[in-house]
Amino acid sequence: MVDILIKNGRVWDGEEFYYSDILIDNGKIEEILPKINTDADFVYDASGKTVLPGLVDIHTHLRTLSSESIGVQAEMGCFPFGVTAAADTEGCAGNKYLSDLLMVKNVVFVTAGIRDNKPDFEYISQRLGDYGEKAVGIKVFYDSCSYKDWSMNLLEEICSFAHKKNLKVMVHSTNSPSPMEDIVSVLKKGDILTHAFHGGVNSGAKDGYDCIIKAKNRGITVDLGFEGINHTDFSVLGNAIEMDVLPDVIGTDITKYSVCTLGGRYGMTMVMSVAKKLGMSEKEVFKAVTSAPAASLGKDAKWGHIKEGRCADVTVLDYGNEGFNLIDCFGNNIKSDKGYKCVLTVADGRIIYR
Repeated sequence: MVDILIKNGRVWDGEEFYYSDILIDNGKIEEILPKINTDADFVYDASGKTVLPGLVDIHTHLRTLSSESIGVQAEMGCFPFGVTAAADTEGCAGNKYLSDLLMVKNVVFVTAGIRDNKPDFEYISQRLGDYGEKAVGIKVFYDSCSYKDWSMNLLEEICSFAHKKNLKVMVHSTNSPSPMEDIVSVLKKGDILTHAFHGGVNSGAKDGYDCIIKAKNRGITVDLGFEGINHTDFSVLGNAIEMDVLPDVIGTDITKYSVCTLGGRYGMTMVMSVAKKLGMSEKEVFKAVTSAPAASLGKDAKWGHIKEGRCADVTVLDYGNEGFNLIDCFGNNIKSDKGYKCVLTVADGRIIYR
């Protein structure tokens, strides 16, 4: 572990922008001052770049925690894109011991199992026990393509079970058999609606985004849940942003397929670039990948902020010639010559990616 001095950067500390130097010592953020003059072991000139807290991805599928069929290797799916903390949203494999072995800080949503057309609470309880305090909630794949007999009754039972245990519910809403307004009606403050801007039959756009607005007003976290090109309709998202109906958090829903099929470049930085291209301000984008997901996961005391004395999880991003050209599953095309690129990731005071 070496002393790290990041100089001349525009800092986003989780709440506001300013220009400052940042000194990292012994794994902690030691000083944040306009000018720091010291003989650090490693000095990084961040001129023209933005220094952020390590990014927080609220929606991932990490190998050993998620299924082998889609799980991406955790460090390679996170650190090259500036992500230092993530929520695995399948939790059907592994346990707390394995989650602790990951270099990426993490929490877990365990999958809501179904058996004989009823919630399998024995299975859910077992998975919650396997992860202990790492388990922050239950993920419901409310998707008729994955289980044809989903109903609101099943969703209500799972929500009731979770809320009694003070757990969050994350609902996958793509291909849902129910209108989004019905899904939102059974969620509570702190729950998460993901893939909120999909273009399926029961999209939130059907009622002019009113259901999404009501969800946000009730304290339900609205997650972009981008997932490559499969769970977001660019026109639905773009129209929502134009109407100022924004995702609270930006999750990638990264899998081994999305990271590979888009040339090894798919990750948080690409999703941030898309959100910016479609009209979100830089402050809105940055908050949605730092302090907002940290707060949603109950980790804002440790993640998502740059403050003196905090664990040194820091990301440096450049915005330049990192273009993209994507077509969603509805045929909508979005492209740009510019985008975000991670140029430095520091986790626990160590240089992890450069």
